[in-house]
Amino acid sequence: MKGIRFSVFHFFFFLLLTTIAFRLPLLGNTAMLLASYLGLLFSDYRTALDQFSLNMADYFCSLFLIIAIPVFLYFKRKKLPTLKTFSFLHYSVTVIFYIFLFAPVITNDNFDFQKDISVTRLLPPFSSIHALHLKSDTKKPGRFNDFLSLKRNVVKNSFDDKIVFYDSLRQNKSNVVCFQNGLLISLPLSSIDLLNGKPKISMRHFVLGSDEFGRDIFNRIIYGTRISLLIGFCAVILSLIIGVVLGFLAGFSGGVTDVLLSRLTDLFLSFPIIFFIILILAFFGNSFISVIVVLGFSGWMSLFRIVKGEILSLKTKDYFITAQQLGLSGTKLLLREALPVIAVPVIVNTVFQFGNVVLSESALSFLGLGIGNDFPSWGAMINSGQEYLAQAWWMIFFPGFAIVLTLITVNDLGRKLAHQFNPRMHA
Repeated sequence: MKGIRFSVFHFFFFLLLTTIAFRLPLLGNTAMLLASYLGLLFSDYRTALDQFSLNMADYFCSLFLIIAIPVFLYFKRKKLPTLKTFSFLHYSVTVIFYIFLFAPVITNDNFDFQKDISVTRLLPPFSSIHALHLKSDTKKPGRFNDFLSLKRNVVKNSFDDKIVFYDSLRQNKSNVVCFQNGLLISLPLSSIDLLNGKPKISMRHFVLGSDEFGRDIFNRIIYGTRISLLIGFCAVILSLIIGVVLGFLAGFSGGVTDVLLSRLTDLFLSFPIIFFIILILAFFGNSFISVIVVLGFSGWMSLFRIVKGEILSLKTKDYFITAQQLGLSGTKLLLREALPVIAVPVIVNTVFQFGNVVLSESALSFLGLGIGNDFPSWGAMINSGQEYLAQAWWMIFFPGFAIVLTLITVNDLGRKLAHQFNPRMHA
């Protein structure tokens, strides 16, 4: 009898099922929001465009993927590779990739949400607090108002004036009194959302604690994972393009071109790269795009040397010389003849470069030179946690653990790829 084979695809499918089980109401509301938005798009095109937002599109993409991926895995189940043994690398890569795709569904909250800081700030991990719900505005009939109501339920804002967090509560005949860390807030009973004649109360859980502004550490780490991976991927692609193109030009052309590009590479390598990055960001500002450009432009030198060395060896081969004599242009020589041959060392170096970019972005954010305050960043979270290390260790520990885990995963992936492409190397 054959043993049960468990692959990373089964693990990914398990994560999807878990998410669906816990977020089924959210997914249902997202589906209704999508249908409502499509109806609004056909009935009032201009209003629909005004209401469009990247956050809403993020939920739509997550809904599509959470339906499409299981269907794809089911039909391709016989062709998917399986793994008989557990590997930290495979499963950590799966979790990181899963978080990148489904961050809004996993968190179900705005990463910058803060409310009643006197109650929610610096809560330790696995804390829970009570939330009193206030009455919502009276819903007016109409397709647009239905859409707005669904949008508020799905796309969470950074502030919600319809809930009140409290430590303890006391109800009178005409009002409800909430206590917030010694402060007293009296609310008329007519403003309270009642459930079976009693105030509607829910619990808000902080799995990894909260920061100095009462923001959920778990939500910020989840979105910080997406930001770090996106910056790393875009910066590595930019480095890949620059390094491959310049390396090919230097190796293929030789002469003055090779000398100039080689000296330029030596100049970048001799100059402390962190000072170069800080200098550029000081001139152009620390936006999302500028960080990607700076990190991408500062990491092409190793790829340049690898590609140049491979091209110098490749251009003496008979098939390359033949292709050149047939009149192929430099672009076609690079894409058709050179890239398939140099792909292995380039891919391995790119994977290691990805880890360096993630670490560099965290360092820049720690120094206050990252992507700013519009997005959460692991480095910025560690920086803000310095002041509260004695009383809120979780503000530094969890984002630091996320950085370490990502770097270990990426470096292990690079070593495994190098060993896979060259079995003579030790893993």
